[in-house]
Amino acid sequence: MCYNWGHMITREKKAEAMAKLARSKNDVGSPEVQVSILTERIKEVTEHVKNNKHDFMAKRGLMQMVGQRKKLLKYLEKTDFETYKKTIAELGLRK
Repeated sequence: MCYNWGHMITREKKAEAMAKLARSKNDVGSPEVQVSILTERIKEVTEHVKNNKHDFMAKRGLMQMVGQRKKLLKYLEKTDFETYKKTIAELGLRK
């Protein structure tokens, strides 16, 4: 039985993702930082799901993360379009 513990990104990857789009040194919660962290987690869980096709809980978690990222990007697009464009360009995401 797999309990999603293996799907946590490392501290270093998280710090790297946060630094990529942080507004300031202490920025940990802005939408663009959250999107960046979610993108890293999505990449890791996607690899896991490719190798473990029957791990339906991981698939469900993956879909939830994708939905959360979509909501955050929609909010960012509505409130600050320039930052939204910068975020999707930096992370290599499609509209």
